[in-house]
Parts: sequence; structure tokens; C-alpha cells
Amino acid sequence: MSRLKNSDAKQLLFFIHGFSNLPEPDIFPRAEKLQAYFDEKQPGLMQVVPLIWPCDNDRGIVQDYWDDQKSADSSNMSFARVFQQFMSWRDEAEEDDPCLKRINILAHSMGNRVLRETLYAWNKYDLASGVPLLFRNTILMAADVVNETLEKGEKGHLISQSARNVSVYYASDDLALRSSKISNLKNKVASRRLGHTGPEDMNKVATNVYAIDCDNFNNQYDWPKGHSYFLEDKDDNIGKVFEHMFETLKTGRVKVDDRDMRKHAL
Repeated sequence: MSRLKNSDAKQLLFFIHGFSNLPEPDIFPRAEKLQAYFDEKQPGLMQVVPLIWPCDNDRGIVQDYWDDQKSADSSNMSFARVFQQFMSWRDEAEEDDPCLKRINILAHSMGNRVLRETLYAWNKYDLASGVPLLFRNTILMAADVVNETLEKGEKGHLISQSARNVSVYYASDDLALRSSKISNLKNKVASRRLGHTGPEDMNKVATNVYAIDCDNFNNQYDWPKGHSYFLEDKDDNIGKVFEHMFETLKTGRVKVDDRDMRKHAL
């Protein structure tokens, strides 16, 4: 923690990867690319920190998906302990030497389930009632959770409590999430995914939640799945999603077309 505090970067971005991702060749190269893009846009602004949870890619897609979903749920206590230790470390810091870095989190695909279950477990076992405002920006990218999850009374409502802004990036033709839906139907769970539709009803989520539609280009950026569209475009240039995400992280403000409905189409 002290090492991150003493980093030259002004902000931190914790990155929670998706399912069927291994440290190599998936997680570390993607974190390095994120870091390179931030450094290209504004050196010294952001340090990317990958958070790794156990998953594998050694079986068929349906079985592998279901196994990784169990691993995502089982990771909640470990990550909740990390959050609790961080809060204790921050509270014990000397008054004349506080940690002033802004903290953000980016969760991709099933990493959103890890984040949701972590905050739920943290609140249940370590906190009185509700999670603290820990993150400046929370980015939910191609989220593999049900699309009602951010509503009051649902587990994911704690995500909006823990952040100043919550940006939900989604695309209706994300083929990886279609596979997710098939897997869940096989196990008798019928639901639309947040990464497919955005929030089911914007009137039922907190006012700090924003929905960003990426349907116009997601398959062009990540052919044919249209699932990992938050980095480069088809020509290996910084893409629209990263540009939008960068401005959000830099300014702490989410650009939207409709401020009342908090929606934006890229």
C-alpha cells in the first residue's frame, strides 16, 4: 500500500479481469496496454493495478464459464479483506502524511460479479450499514451480471454507494454475453445481462449511474465477439471507449447526451 501511495501517478485504476483469463497471455498484457494508453494520453496521471482472481480456460465454454462463476463468488471474502485492510491502513495514516491519490476501479465481464460480491461480503461482515465512498469512478465494462443488479435492494446497489460515478458500458450484440446467457439458462437462471442492455430501468438506479451504449462499433473493435472493446479500434489505435473512459477518469465527470436520463451513445 505504501508503494502505491508513493507512486508518481496522481490516480490509481484497479483492473478486475473477466472469466477464462490467465495472467499470461491475458491479464498482464491487457493491463500493460491500458497503462501504455494512459501514459500516451497524459504521463503521470494513472497507475493501472490488476487484481487477479482464480479462473481457467481448460474446458468447454459452458462448463468453464460455470466454474469461473463459482470462483468469482468465492473470491469475495479475499477481496473484501483487502478493502478492509486498506481502510484500516488509511485510517491509521499520520495526519501530516495522508494518501491523496484518487482511486478508481475498472471491472470487465465477470469481474463485475467479483466486484459486486466483494462489496456485499465486505458490508455484511465488516461494516455497520453500507459501504464507504471509496472510488472516484467505477467503470462497469461489458458487465456479466443481471441488468437489475444496480437497483435498490439488489446486491449491486452497493457499487453505486462506493463510487462518485458509475459508468456502465454495454452493447446489445456482445456475443460473449450471449454465451453467458446460454450458460445461465442451462443452469436455470434466466436473465438479461447488464453488459447487453445497460440498467433495466434508469429510474430505479442511483443518480450517479450512467449508461454508455457501444453498440455501433463493439464488433468492429473485437471481432467477432464484441466483448473486449474498451482498448483499441480495428486499426490498433486508441478507441472511442478508452477516450470516453479517459475523460471520465481525468475530470471526474461523465459525458452524456441526455443529462436527465444519464445516457450516452458512442
